[in-house]
Amino acid sequence: MNPTQLTAQVTEGRFKRVLGTPSLVLFGLVYMVPLTVFTTYGIVTELTGGRLVDAYLITLVVMLFTARSYARMSGAMPYSGSAYVYTQQSFGGAIGFLVGWALLLDYLFLPMINYLVLGLYMNAYFPAIPNWVWIVVSIAIVTVLNIVGIIEVARANFVIIAVQTVFIVLFLVFSIATLSGHHVDLLAPLTGDGSANSGDTPKLFQGAAILALSFLGFDAVSTLSEEAKDSQRTVPRAIMIVTLGAGLIFIILSYFAQLIFPSNHFKSADTASTQVIAVAGEWLAVLFIAGYVAGALGSALTSQASVARILFAMGRDGVLPRPVFGHLNKRFGTPVVAICIVSAVSLIAIWIDLTTLSNMISFGALIAFSFVNLSVFVHFYIRDKQRSGWAWLNNLVLPLVGFALTVWLWTSLAPVTFLIGGSWLVVGLIILLIVTRFFRRPTPMLDLTE
Repeated sequence: MNPTQLTAQVTEGRFKRVLGTPSLVLFGLVYMVPLTVFTTYGIVTELTGGRLVDAYLITLVVMLFTARSYARMSGAMPYSGSAYVYTQQSFGGAIGFLVGWALLLDYLFLPMINYLVLGLYMNAYFPAIPNWVWIVVSIAIVTVLNIVGIIEVARANFVIIAVQTVFIVLFLVFSIATLSGHHVDLLAPLTGDGSANSGDTPKLFQGAAILALSFLGFDAVSTLSEEAKDSQRTVPRAIMIVTLGAGLIFIILSYFAQLIFPSNHFKSADTASTQVIAVAGEWLAVLFIAGYVAGALGSALTSQASVARILFAMGRDGVLPRPVFGHLNKRFGTPVVAICIVSAVSLIAIWIDLTTLSNMISFGALIAFSFVNLSVFVHFYIRDKQRSGWAWLNNLVLPLVGFALTVWLWTSLAPVTFLIGGSWLVVGLIILLIVTRFFRRPTPMLDLTE
C-alpha cells in the first residue's frame, strides 16, 4: 500500500452499523428541519417580492438532480466523507481536498445557524435572557448527545420529528380555517405581492440559491454510510426520500404562509415567521416556538454529527492532523475531538448575522453539489465506460444537467459571499500546499481497495 494512503478501517475504534432506512430518513429530515422554511422566510420573501414558493420550486428541481448524483455515488463508495470522498476518488486528492474544504464551510456553519436562530427566537419570547445564553446551553446539550453515540441521536430524532409534525398539521388546519369565508387569490404565492421585486428574475434566482441551505440534509445522510446497515441500498434510497419529502413540505408550508400573510413587510426579517403564524392563531405561535426550538436542536445535533465525520474522514486520510481528527473514541465509537472542535467553532453564532450565515452555507454546499454531479460523470461514464442504452442518460446527461443547475444557483449568490467564500478556499489551498510540500508529495487519499 502507498504510504500516503490509509485503509478505510480504523484500529482503535470503529463505527457501528446500526442504522436502517427509516433511521436514515429521520436523520436527513431532522437535519433539514421541516420547519426550516421559517428560518429564511422573511429574508427570501423580502428578496423575491413574495415569491418564496417559486424559489422553493426552482431549488427543489436542482436538488433532485443533485440528490440523484449523491445516491449514485453513495452506492458506489459507501464511506464517511460524502462529497469529499466522491470527488477525491474521481478527480484526485488535491481537488477532493478543496471540495471537502468548501463542504466544511457549510457543514461548520449549519450547526451555527441553528444555534443563532434558536437564540433569536428564544430571546424574542424571553427578552430577559440574552441570545448568547441560549446558544451556549444548546451547544453543550448537542455536544454531549453526539459524543455518547449515533443511536442516541437517532432516538432524539424521532421525538423531534414528532413535535414538528404536530405543529405542521395544526398550522395547515388553522391556516385553512383562517382563509375560509374570505376572498383569496390562490395564485398570489406564485405571482408575488406586487412589490418592486415581484418581477425581478435575478432576485428570484438569488432567493433560490439561498434556499439551497434548506436542503442540506439529503447529502448529510451519505456521511453515515459507515454506520448504515446494507449501506449501498439504504443510503441511496434514504437520500431520494428525504429530498423529495422535505421539498414538498417546504413548498406546502410556504404556500399557506403566504396566503394568510400576503406581504413582505415585517418587523424583523430574521423572525418574520412569528408574525405570519400569529395570523393563524396566537396560541399557535407558542407551539411553533416549541417545534422550532426542537427542530433547531435536532438540526444542530445531526449537522454536528455530519461535520465531525467529515473531519474524521479528512484526518484519517492525513490531510488534516491525524492525531487530532483521525481517531474514534474506543468507548463511544464517535470522533470525540472533532465533535468538540465543531462545538467551539459554533460559538461564532454569538456574533454573526443570519443573512451572511445563510449565504455562506449555500456557497459551500453548491460547490460540493457541483462536483458530486461531475463525479457521477467521471466515475461511471469516463472510468467505468457505462455508456450504452439508459446508461448514457444516467451517467452523462442527468449529472451534467445537475452540474449546470447548481453552478447557475451558485453564481446567483450575493457578491460578498464570494469574497468570504473565496478567502476560505485560499486558506484551504494554503493547507494543501503545506501538506503536500507544494505538491512535491502526493495528497494523502483514502484507500478503498482494502
